[in-house]
Amino acid sequence: MTAVAAPSPEGAAGALVDHALGLQWRDQSAAAQTAAKTFLHDTLCVGVAGSRAPNADAILSVARAWGDGGTSTVLGRPGLTLPAPSAAFVNGFQIHCQEFDCVHEPAVLHPMATVLAALRAESERGQAYAGDDFLAAVMAGVDVAVALGLAATTPLKFFRPATAGVFGSVAALARLRGLDRATTLDAFGYALAFASGTMQAHVEGKPALPVQVAAAARSALVAVDLALAGLKGAQHSIDGPFGYLSLFETGFDLDRILPPLAQTRRITEVSWKPFPTGRAAQGGLVAVAELIQRHQLKAGDVEALTFRAPPLIQRLVGRPAKLGMDVAYARLCLPWLAAVALTLGEVGLADFTPQRLGDPEILALAQRIVVVSDDSADPAAFVPLEAALRTRAGATLHARVDAMLGAPSNPLTHAQHMAKALRCLERAGLGALHQRLWAAVSSLDQASDVGAALSMAAPA
Repeated sequence: MTAVAAPSPEGAAGALVDHALGLQWRDQSAAAQTAAKTFLHDTLCVGVAGSRAPNADAILSVARAWGDGGTSTVLGRPGLTLPAPSAAFVNGFQIHCQEFDCVHEPAVLHPMATVLAALRAESERGQAYAGDDFLAAVMAGVDVAVALGLAATTPLKFFRPATAGVFGSVAALARLRGLDRATTLDAFGYALAFASGTMQAHVEGKPALPVQVAAAARSALVAVDLALAGLKGAQHSIDGPFGYLSLFETGFDLDRILPPLAQTRRITEVSWKPFPTGRAAQGGLVAVAELIQRHQLKAGDVEALTFRAPPLIQRLVGRPAKLGMDVAYARLCLPWLAAVALTLGEVGLADFTPQRLGDPEILALAQRIVVVSDDSADPAAFVPLEAALRTRAGATLHARVDAMLGAPSNPLTHAQHMAKALRCLERAGLGALHQRLWAAVSSLDQASDVGAALSMAAPA
């Protein structure tokens, strides 16, 4: 483990806080500005669709029991307002619960789920925030969350979208609200106090996974409120002996993250998810789509299918398909997802139903599909992935994926991005808002009140 001294008395926490507070929208490249708007739009639309996802109504009921009314809206829920921390909680769940939100692959985290959920709740709290400050806050939050993920030199141990996400969200809120350095450091201390997120929920396929994202978004608002109330927080929250990196990562190297802070906007490294599944499963679905197109395959043609992929893929989505799976388990089960794609041609938002999960033909096919590790030494690798499919006629067909669809090296086209957005809005019955929402996001840096500008995502 190598911990390099950061250029501030508070170590890495001070360096991350200084970066976040100093980030200005006007100073960023056109590519970074475009990426910020694009993934803001993608995340809003995914969160709207999440209002119709399994467990979303139960999450809302829990949040409303904490206190109804308030200032902040819930994506895809017309006319509903909650206190800001509760709205952040529900929106964080809705954004991540379908595994459709954007991801930073090398850091192995979903930075926008927590950051946007927290920022949106804050932007509707009463004070009007300018759109360029909101977008700068998005960039700052993503930079901080991703930096913590990239600092790790050893495999994923905790659920980074929550554990690193709460720090990214605090950084974003501090930038939006224009907090001073001392208050932001205190808020980072409370982010450490609240940081949590276990991979056990991922292993077992439980809805606790997006609930952890929800809790991180809510905790970020609470952390900032505590700091503003004058409660002092731990100052060495990142690289102290009991700070974030020592607690949540087995090995880390600050040289990987601190020098690039000024030059690199991590939002440009974020990937779309073209399918509503775990990112680790998406290379396999691309390989299946290629096999279907190239060989005109039908589900009945398939005897067996083997995916050979990096250890992270096998670990995250190599679980076996089984009778009685719930939705959270199935979204992270590449054998079942591949069987759905082979049977129906694709995997979409409407496929995660009890009827589909209980389909005996899909389940029987899924049980003939396996994921094996290629023993790569890279703990964060998603590619290459190789598919070897054996047909009932005795032929063996191959496909290989070297770049994940939606990654910066293989991005979605604007048309593909907009098609995904429309499908998400239509899922919540809000397809008519498609063009208006994109227009609002595209011109958000000119808006004087971001809460009003984005209000159509939860129309009255």
